[in-house]
Amino acid sequence: MSVNKDRPHVFVLPEDDANLRIANGFHLEVAANRQRQMQVLPVPGGWNEVLKLFESQHAKEMDRCPGRFIVLLIDFDGDQSRLERAMACIPQRLADRVFVLGALGEPEDLKPDLGPYEAIGSRLAEDCRQDTDGTWGHRLLRHNAGELNRLRARVRPILF
Repeated sequence: MSVNKDRPHVFVLPEDDANLRIANGFHLEVAANRQRQMQVLPVPGGWNEVLKLFESQHAKEMDRCPGRFIVLLIDFDGDQSRLERAMACIPQRLADRVFVLGALGEPEDLKPDLGPYEAIGSRLAEDCRQDTDGTWGHRLLRHNAGELNRLRARVRPILF
């Protein structure tokens, strides 16, 4: 389902299938009357590919669509400096509408504690809706706190 481009909306660009499934679980929890305000995009395959696709295509589209927000959902692969490298690819004019989130390692690392990918996404959405950190506070997700705070302030009213 595509978004209504005339209203504020959120794109999620997941790095791989695991992140796609988490994003889909999150999307299922978005308020029914706001489902068309979020779209999970196809997987480009790799965090570098997410950044390249953002720079080559999505940044330009965001200039034409001021109500668009985008979440770059990547694996940090144990490298906390990856956030800085990703943020360096985001033009300053778009910095308040682009968010970089992901598991500190890989999404697979979350499954033993949090269950299937779709359930993880559902729990993350519930945290966003309730403004809690039960799942976001997990040891492999808590590094997202700064981005999550920015995201909640801008995106929560659109989806919940």
